[in-house]
Amino acid sequence: MVGERKLSIFNVVNTILLLLVAVCTLYPVWYIAVISFSDTVSVLQGEVTLFPKGFNIDAYVEVLKDDKIPRAYLNTIYYTALGTFINLLFTAISAYPLAQRNFVGRKFWMLAIVLTMFLNAGIIPTFMVVKGLGLIDTVWALVLPNAIWTFELIILKSFYESMSSQIREAAKIDGASEYRILFSIVIPLSKPALASIGLFYFMGHWNSFFLPLIYLNDKDMFPLQIVLRDMLIFNAESDASLVDRAALAPQAMKNATIVLSMIPVLLIYPFAQKYFAKGVMLGAEKG
Repeated sequence: MVGERKLSIFNVVNTILLLLVAVCTLYPVWYIAVISFSDTVSVLQGEVTLFPKGFNIDAYVEVLKDDKIPRAYLNTIYYTALGTFINLLFTAISAYPLAQRNFVGRKFWMLAIVLTMFLNAGIIPTFMVVKGLGLIDTVWALVLPNAIWTFELIILKSFYESMSSQIREAAKIDGASEYRILFSIVIPLSKPALASIGLFYFMGHWNSFFLPLIYLNDKDMFPLQIVLRDMLIFNAESDASLVDRAALAPQAMKNATIVLSMIPVLLIYPFAQKYFAKGVMLGAEKG
């Protein structure tokens, strides 16, 4: 009875704490959406709290009418799709030899790779390399410098190591090359792990802000996060003119853009949550 009572108290306390965390996490998202759907007068007078007042979608209409937002949205989708594909391809290829116990210098290469999590060249040397290669104002400046993330590489390497070695040995007996084994056997069997790290890569590219900020000068190439930054700080050369032209509350315009930027993540994450947890567990099992 004592053990059951302690367990019950723990469950109650744990539930209350989790509810508080959920409220603190979801309320800002809910408030942003409420402001974006509320009437301009109500927003300016500060009357909007938990529910929209004077429901309207004028802010969304005005945001989508300006060509900068749709173009930035398409740019972000393109950068995210291309970047995630390159990340998955390079990570899958790099993790395969590191997972083989007979790979020469395996421990040395793993140590060198892990060190990159703690030591790096820094912003200025990296920028000089990217500029020297002529990648400024190109999509490659956003995807190639971060083609492989160390933690995701370790996750996939751990998954490869958990696979039965008999499959690889049988394929080699049948005359399959290492490339054939990787692309025809190992990668198809690694879909859960690839989905897990793919979600991490997707979130990283979709929310990327700093790399486009320093590598892109052409405004037509700006992703959604940069355009949103311009709106949030009321840059005179950016979307302040859009706010003036729309005659809407600036908060509604900004929040409408934020909601639009969250839609892909909100649609994907609920169906892919289990892969996030699986990815973290894989990374914790082996290193």
